Amino acid sequence: MANNKRVVVGLSGGVDSAVSAYLLKQQGYDVVGIFMKNWEDDDDSEYCSSNIDFVDAAAVADVIGIEIEHVNFAAEYKDRVFAEFLREYQGGRTPNPDILCNAEIKFKAFLDHAMRLGAEKIATGHYCRVREVNGEFQLLKGLDPSKDQSYFLHRLNQAQLSKTLFPVGELHKTEVRRIADDIGLPNAKKKDSTGICFIGERPFREFLNRYIANEPGAIKDERGRKIGTHVGLSFYTLGQRQGLGIGGLKEKGAQRGGGEHQPWFVARKDLATNTLYVVQGHDHPWLLYGSLHADDLSWCAPHAPTPGRYAAKTRYRQADAPCELSYNDEGELVLAFDDPQWAVTPGQSAVLYDGEVCMGGGVIASAAALNTTLA
Repeated sequence: MANNKRVVVGLSGGVDSAVSAYLLKQQGYDVVGIFMKNWEDDDDSEYCSSNIDFVDAAAVADVIGIEIEHVNFAAEYKDRVFAEFLREYQGGRTPNPDILCNAEIKFKAFLDHAMRLGAEKIATGHYCRVREVNGEFQLLKGLDPSKDQSYFLHRLNQAQLSKTLFPVGELHKTEVRRIADDIGLPNAKKKDSTGICFIGERPFREFLNRYIANEPGAIKDERGRKIGTHVGLSFYTLGQRQGLGIGGLKEKGAQRGGGEHQPWFVARKDLATNTLYVVQGHDHPWLLYGSLHADDLSWCAPHAPTPGRYAAKTRYRQADAPCELSYNDEGELVLAFDDPQWAVTPGQSAVLYDGEVCMGGGVIASAAALNTTLA
């Protein structure tokens, strides 16, 4: 079936976007690949995989038989994503730059570029689906529950969804790798990329150190006792367990095998006093939250959801948590959870679902822990 409609595919060098391009070509589309370069501050470093990824993307385009173009969005990325990322960290919050990158770069700057190339649609290798119902568009979870990426795309709007295809959203990852292997794609066995694109595999604190001044302060436990020194509140996130520098601490004379050997977790950041509070045990009440407020709301559904029963994720790779949705007088989204949620983190996104349909969401502004009073 030759429909000759042009689709521009974002080729990342990974297997998901490669198979997406192949599937579209099989369906008769006029497919063009674009490799997006979003970061160029340290191209030559061991951590920046951009050059290797482009070589992989070009090799894929060659095997599939499509053109590929290298486009530099580094300036837009710095303005729209990275600047906001630093602002949030400096404010003591933990942002999710991948969500911002999707909304501002992949489905805005890239979409605009694709339209200039005469594309009818764009496509990416994300694991999610789009369904049209009476001229309105729904963002659906990917069929592979372990790979669903709708959480990262919840800020897309109706216009963006109407122009986007997600060819692997109907498939499981094992099937995608099998297809890549069958057609001899050079990256069929390439490891999935993890982490934030501009940081790569490098130690996060070392990277942030370049951009954010560190102001050391006290680490205190739930009783207000100082038990260590932190390197700057920006460098820690709620629920963090590694890198606290207080590993072997326990009370004098404590019994071996008691609760004092439980790991420490970051539970609170007090910006006013520059204090980092830590608690012992994964299920400590300070780490359990019954409700949250979110602002900067963005709905991919045609209309903002009405108050009522939904499910939400407060972090990627989390099971949907049943909750009651309402709005307060400031227009913030308020979610009250049936069961306490672990380490709900300001700056992260709360994303709402109605079954398999992603409704959108907002940025967590605050959350109410079950207990935060000092012992």
